This record gives sequence, C-alpha cells and structure tokens, in this order.
Amino acid sequence: MELFRYFLIGIGLSMDAFSLSILYGLFLKNKKLALILSSSVGIFHFFMPFFGSLLGSFYISKFLTHPNYLVGIILFILSIEMLFSLKEEEKVNPIENIFHVLFFAFTVSLDSFSVGLGFGATHENVYLAGAIFTLCSFSFTYCGLLFGKKLHQSFGKKANLFGCILLFFLALYYLFG
Repeated sequence: MELFRYFLIGIGLSMDAFSLSILYGLFLKNKKLALILSSSVGIFHFFMPFFGSLLGSFYISKFLTHPNYLVGIILFILSIEMLFSLKEEEKVNPIENIFHVLFFAFTVSLDSFSVGLGFGATHENVYLAGAIFTLCSFSFTYCGLLFGKKLHQSFGKKANLFGCILLFFLALYYLFG
C-alpha cells in the first residue's frame, strides 16, 4: 500500500512538470536537451523531499502531535494552489543554458519539498518515495517535452487539473484515513 500511495503522490507532483514540459516541448530543439531537463527534474524530485524530510523531522515532530494532519494539510494546500494556477497563462522562455535548466527543475520540484516536510514528521520512507518521485517526474517531463506539440492540444491544463484532484484525494486520505 505504501508503494502505491507514493506512486500516486509522485504522479500528482509530476503534473506541473508535465504540463510545463508540454509547453516547452513546443520549442524543444533536440532530444539531448530533453534528457538533460528531464534528468534534472528527476534529481530535484529526489532531493527536495529528502531535504524537506530532514527539516520536517527536526522541527515539526517537536511541535505536532498528529503529523499525518500536516501531510494532509500540505497536500490540500498544493492541490488548491494547482487549481488556482490553472487560470494563469503560462509564459515560456526558451531554455538556453544550465541555469535555465536548474531553475525549471527547481521550480517544478518545490512541491515535493513541501511533501518531504510532512514525510519527515510522519517518518515515511523518504528514500523510496524520492526514488518513485524521480521516476514519475523524469518520465512525465520527458514525455511532455517529446510530445509537446501533440499533447498541448489534447491535454494542456487538464494534466494540472488531474494532479490537483489526485493530491486533493490524497490529502483527504491523510486527514481522515
């Protein structure tokens, strides 16, 4: 059950990277850049929950008696934030150097840091979760980049909506499960 739950969270966390990579896929110049960008996103999706977990286990466990509530609240806030971001028009600047790659990877991985905070408080297996988040985010980012032109017409912001709904139901699981 733990593996399945991490997989669902990984998919939810990967949806913002997926939807943005669809947009960037419209301007993708080569597959090497797609591999570099996807790998960077995957690496960040491993380390961000790990660092969040360290901070969460150090601070949050001292102040919280029911840490599952924190994970639920974080997932709920992320789902609401994703819902509001659906209204915003995405502006795409071309990825031209390593700083753009790292900035993209960092920004789409911030939500996994927040999940890591909750995982640190609940003593979840952050290494297993991080590995699953890495596989999900790499795969979704790479597919979004490669098939950006085709997927943009089909999915567009629907991918973010799916991730939003998934994180919302996982929040309910942590809050009431």
